[in-house]
Amino acid sequence: MLNARRANELIRRFADLRVLVAGDLMLDEFVWGNVARISPEAPVPVVEVTGESFYAGGAANVARNLREFTPGVSVAGLTGADPAGERLTGLLRDAGIDSTCILEDPNRRTIVKTRVVARHQQVVRIDRESRLKPDERQARDLLARLEDALSRCDALLLSDYAKGFLTPEVAQGLCRLAKGKIITVDPSPKNPLPWQGVTAVKPNLKEARAASGLGDEAEPEAAGTELLRRWGTEMVLLTMGEQGMLLLHQGEAVYHTPTRAREVFDVSGAGDTAIAVFTLGLAAGASPAEAAELANHASGVAVGKLGTATVNPRELEESVREIHGE
Repeated sequence: MLNARRANELIRRFADLRVLVAGDLMLDEFVWGNVARISPEAPVPVVEVTGESFYAGGAANVARNLREFTPGVSVAGLTGADPAGERLTGLLRDAGIDSTCILEDPNRRTIVKTRVVARHQQVVRIDRESRLKPDERQARDLLARLEDALSRCDALLLSDYAKGFLTPEVAQGLCRLAKGKIITVDPSPKNPLPWQGVTAVKPNLKEARAASGLGDEAEPEAAGTELLRRWGTEMVLLTMGEQGMLLLHQGEAVYHTPTRAREVFDVSGAGDTAIAVFTLGLAAGASPAEAAELANHASGVAVGKLGTATVNPRELEESVREIHGE
């Protein structure tokens, strides 16, 4: 059973790890304000803006979460040649995240997700998206750049939001280059890809039910077991919100860890936090159950914060100590 002493030992190891994140990059914009009246033009609230915040989102948010624990974080993906892309790469550089494997595409629009929040409640989300796939030259250039980067990494994390970056050719090329290392995947059922040979895939319950083909009412264990068989991966980590997480591991008993969230303010990015910490745990030598426990604690802390939040080592250690003791 994981306790604070063991968690601290593993978290200390995180600082020496090198992880490359590849996937769909986004810019998260939060518009903060107050609501005092309803618009006379339509039955909608009028938000009086008090401030704006920008964060690296999508696969870049996974990199932000990793960077809380280790300086050895690199990110790969595509952005547009636009102000949003410049802001995104600037945020990554400012955070100390290696962005040299990001390609800028003048024909692409950087994905921006704008959330309008008033009194701690999200009023509306506005998405500006581009779903262009990398062309043959871009895919070739990316894989050439990443070959050297992956040779120096302990783990590869693929973050798929089904926005076009992870084509079968790119995904399989990355997995081939990272063979023998920890490879984890945060998948999208809208972009069904073969994940044979990877270490672990982390869908949420809705995604697992969709990808398994068993229907919206399928039991979590049944959906996870079907995905373990279908994907041929070593592990499936199923995140289930208030029901916690379910770990399915080839040849092992199913492991369930209940939710560690104390208060839920905002679930934005909680899955990114979970896959980041789970990957670090596996790369640090944790057992799969220990890595799942750490990931569950981390996501429980993340949902207690507003915005696309990250979790730091002290917060993770304190969460483990409160539940499991020394």
